[in-house]
Amino acid sequence: MSDPVTETNVAAEELRQFIERYEHLEAEKKDIVEQQKEVMAEAKGRGYDTKVIRKIIAIRKRDKDDIAEEEAILELYKQALGMN
Repeated sequence: MSDPVTETNVAAEELRQFIERYEHLEAEKKDIVEQQKEVMAEAKGRGYDTKVIRKIIAIRKRDKDDIAEEEAILELYKQALGMN
């Protein structure tokens, strides 16, 4: 027969470990966000357009086929509106 007090202590310790792991990850995420800001500030300081850099980063995350499809539709719409 198991001891309910021991089971409660084990569960409480496991819960504490989950919470502490999550809090540690939050702290790491905050540090990473700060580092990202520093990179963008440095790029801006060297004359780069950070808005364009962010767009390039977003594009690099996407699937190449999705990008090609979007660009083809954009060109089709521009042609339809006489924008080429």
